[in-house]
Amino acid sequence: MKSKLMLCAGAMALVLSVQSHAQITATERAESTVAQMTNAEKIQLVLGHLTSPMGEYEPPSEAIVGAGFVPGVSRLGVPPLWETDASLGITWVGGNRGTGGTALPSGTAQGSTWNPDLMEQGGRMLGTEASAKGFNVLLAGGMNLMRDPRNGRTFEYLGEDPWHAALIASAAVRGIQSRNVISTLKHFAINPQETGRHFMNVEIDEAALRESDLLAFELAIEQSGPGALMCAYNALNGPLSCGNPFLLTDVLRDDWGYQGFVMSDWGAVEATDFAMAGLDQQSGAQIDEDLFFGDALLELAQTDSDYEARLTQMAQNVLYAIYYVGLDTNLPTREDFDKAAHAELSKQIAEEGIVLLKNEGDVLPIFGAPRQILVIGGNADAGTPSGGGSSRVAADEGPAITVPFIRGSDAPFASMLDQMYHNSAPVDALREALPGTEIIYRDGRYSSEAAMLAEDADLVIVFATQYQTEGYDVADLSLPNGQDVLIAAVAEANENTIIVLETGGPVAMPWLNDVSAVLEAWYPGAKGGEAIAKVLTGKVNPSGHLPISFPKSLDDLPRSDLAGLKEVAPSFIGKGAPGQTLTENYDIEGSDIGYRWYAREGIKTLFPFGAGLSYTEFNFGGLSMTGPTAELKARFEVENTGDADGADVAQLYLTSINDKPVQRLVGFQKVRLAPGEVTDVSLTIEPRLLANWTDDHWVIDEGTYTFALGYDAETLLEPDYVTLERLEIASDGATIITSENQE
Repeated sequence: MKSKLMLCAGAMALVLSVQSHAQITATERAESTVAQMTNAEKIQLVLGHLTSPMGEYEPPSEAIVGAGFVPGVSRLGVPPLWETDASLGITWVGGNRGTGGTALPSGTAQGSTWNPDLMEQGGRMLGTEASAKGFNVLLAGGMNLMRDPRNGRTFEYLGEDPWHAALIASAAVRGIQSRNVISTLKHFAINPQETGRHFMNVEIDEAALRESDLLAFELAIEQSGPGALMCAYNALNGPLSCGNPFLLTDVLRDDWGYQGFVMSDWGAVEATDFAMAGLDQQSGAQIDEDLFFGDALLELAQTDSDYEARLTQMAQNVLYAIYYVGLDTNLPTREDFDKAAHAELSKQIAEEGIVLLKNEGDVLPIFGAPRQILVIGGNADAGTPSGGGSSRVAADEGPAITVPFIRGSDAPFASMLDQMYHNSAPVDALREALPGTEIIYRDGRYSSEAAMLAEDADLVIVFATQYQTEGYDVADLSLPNGQDVLIAAVAEANENTIIVLETGGPVAMPWLNDVSAVLEAWYPGAKGGEAIAKVLTGKVNPSGHLPISFPKSLDDLPRSDLAGLKEVAPSFIGKGAPGQTLTENYDIEGSDIGYRWYAREGIKTLFPFGAGLSYTEFNFGGLSMTGPTAELKARFEVENTGDADGADVAQLYLTSINDKPVQRLVGFQKVRLAPGEVTDVSLTIEPRLLANWTDDHWVIDEGTYTFALGYDAETLLEPDYVTLERLEIASDGATIITSENQE
C-alpha cells in the first residue's frame, strides 16, 4: 500500500489570508471604539483585578474565581475579560471555585506527541471548557524553550526546539481561539528558571536570542494570531521583561507588527512607566505593590500627551484582541460540555505522548496473562501526579490524594504547591486490562521489602516520580526520596523490571543498564493511568518522542550549577532578599539549546532529543531536497517494516552549511501506518530556520546546505545536499530584501 502526505503551503496561505482579513476588520473596529472612550474607560481595560482569594481584598462582583478580571465598557458593548490559568486545563484554584476541569497531560507530554493536529483538538477542548465555566481569556500557550532541565516549570513547556515548540503551541492557540476565547502565548520571551524568578537577569546576545527563544514566539504568533502575550517575571539584558522596551516595543511591535495586547504576569509590574516600555495591561494588580495602571496612569494621561497617546494605544490593543477573537458577539456559553469526550481526548494525548525509551528483549508489551505482577511506588494505587503552581488542574471532585509539599513562608500558597494526583490509578487500570493476573502493590518506602517481593514476581513495574512546581527548581536530575536506590534493589532482584517515569522533565538513570524497559509517561493527565496501562499491555503502540534531551549528568549542561540555587532562599514568590541580585550568562550556548549544544560540543546524551521506540519498525529513506532558497522542499518516504500498526516521527535536520557543522530541526512529520504501508512525505522548509540574524535582519548565505533524516537528533541517515542562493529577509520575517533594495 502507498499513500501520500503533504504539508500544503497553499492551504497555510489561505489560512493566513483569512486571518489577515479578520485582523483588518478588528483593527478598524478597535480604532473606532477607542476614539469614543474616555481616559477613565481606557483605564478599565488596562488594569486587571485579582480574582483568587487573597487577604481582605474583595474582587469585583462580576468576577469569577480564577486568575483575573478586567471590566468592560458596557455603553460601547465592550465585554469584560474573565481570565483563568489554562495551559493544561481549567485550573483548580484550590477548589475555591467549586468546580474543576479536564486535566490535559503536561506540556512535555504534549510536546512528545509531535502532533499539532491533536494539540489543536486539545486547544478546542480547553476553549470549550473555559467558555462553559464563564471565562473568555485563557492564560495558556506556555512555550518557553528549555535551556535547563532543572527549571521547575519544565513540565509546563513543550521542549527545547523553536520550530517544534512553535508548531505545537500555535496549534493549541488556534484551537482555543476557535471557541471565541482569547489565548496568550507565554512567557515572553525567556523564562529559564524559577530560582530568583522575579529579579534574575538573563544576559544573552541579540542574535542568539533572535535565533532561538524569539524565533519560537515569532513563528507561533504568525501561525496562530494569539490575542495576547504574557511577559515573564525575569529581567532580560537589564530591564525586567514586563518593562523591557526592546522586547515589547522594538521586537514585538516595530519588527513583528503584533496587534494584540501584552499582559503582565501576576505580580510582575513595578512602575507606571512599564506602560511606556510597551506593557498594555497590569494583571492581577492587587499582587503588585501598587495599582500602577490605575489612578497613577490616569493622572499622567490627563497631563502628559505622550502618556495619553500610549494609554489610547494600550486600550486599542485590548480591543483588537476582543474583536479579532469575537468576544463581543460570543459571550461565554456557561453550558455543560461532554466530560466523557474530553476525558477521552486527554487520554489520547497521553497515549501519544508516552515515550518508550528502552525495551530490552521485547519485554513490552505485556503478552498473555502473567501469573503475578508486582507494582511498586509512585502512589500508583491512587492516581497519577500533576505539576504544581498556577497551571494545576483537578476534576470537579478534586484530586485523588494530596501530599503536602512545603510550609513556612509559602503557607498561603500551599494549595498551589502541594502535590496532587489525578483520579486515574494505574494499578486499577492494569487489573482491568489483565484480569487473569494477580497484581500486588507496594508503596516502595522500604527497598528491602520491594526487593523481597520482586524475587517471586513474573514482572515488576516500578512507578518513579519527580515533582516539579512553579516557583521551585529541582536541585539535580536524580529521582528524589531514594527512588534510585529502590529501583536498583528491585532490578537486582528481578531482571524483568519495567520503569514507568512520571516526571516533569529529564532525570538521570544510574540503574538504566539493569532494567528491561523504561517508559516516560510524564504527568499524563485526567486519564493517565488508563493510558499507561494501554501502552504497557500493547493496546496502544507507543509513538511519543522526546521533545527535550536527557543529559547523562549535570556536567554535560552549559552550566553545571544552577544560578542562585545556593544563594537564593527557595520561595514561590521568588523576590529574594532586599537588594539581592542574580545574573546568568546565556551566551554560553547562545541559540544552541539542548540537542544543538550537545551536537556542537560532541556530547552524547543519555537519550537524545527526538528519541522514541515503537512496538513495530519504521524505515525512512529517499530524501530529496529541491527548490529555490525561499521555497526549499524536502521529499522522502516512510515505511512501516514491522508487523503492527504504529506511528513514527520523521525528523529532518540541517547538519552543515558550507561544510561547517550545525544542527537544526527544520521539519518533522508524524506518520501513522499499517504493516507494509509506505507514505510519501513533503515538507516546505521555513527559510528562517536556515538563516542567521545579521545586522538586524535574517541572512541565508550562499552555498551548500546538507540535510539528513533522523530517528532522533543523534541517529541520522544518509544526507542530501542542495546549493542555495543568498537570501536576506527583513526583521518582519516576510519581506525579502534584494541587493538592490539594500543599496
